[in-house]
Amino acid sequence: MEKKLSEMSLEELWKLFPICLTEYKPCWKEWYTDEENFLKNRVPKIERISHIGSTAISSICAKPIIDILVEISKDYKLSDYKEVIVKSGYICMSETSDRISFNKGYTEKGFAERVFHLHLRYVGDNDELYFRDYLIEHTNIAIEYKKMKLKLWKKYEFNRDGYTNSKTDFIQKHTEKAKLEYGDRY
Repeated sequence: MEKKLSEMSLEELWKLFPICLTEYKPCWKEWYTDEENFLKNRVPKIERISHIGSTAISSICAKPIIDILVEISKDYKLSDYKEVIVKSGYICMSETSDRISFNKGYTEKGFAERVFHLHLRYVGDNDELYFRDYLIEHTNIAIEYKKMKLKLWKKYEFNRDGYTNSKTDFIQKHTEKAKLEYGDRY
């Protein structure tokens, strides 16, 4: 009998769901659009929904996981949205008072064909939009980021936290540059 995901240790989960980078696939844009429409029909009062992460940037490789940022008004509680998102097929992965993360497409047998990470936040908590657009508009920085990701991939193939943490300084540095360049774009 297979273990449920909720019964697996972090190490077991990382083995089942390793870091795997692939070249950009045009279908990712379609997958995002399909899921955006799905969410808009189920989740009320979304202020903004955005495709973020590397699958939104055609010039770099990415884990084949579509990251979605859902921003809601500060007039509502994030926790009020949790149930409707879970009922839409997502699993709550982490929760604080100002952020909830969900995923969809993780199974006891590994990744489904389409995998999503949904980041539920309040309007304005959207640094990922700045970073995304900065990489799209600054190809040389995107290439640098791609090289770094490829270097980190095998080192952290079974350690998602290590992989993410190793990219943090780069991401923060270029997000700050983007905010200076773009001002109050978002």
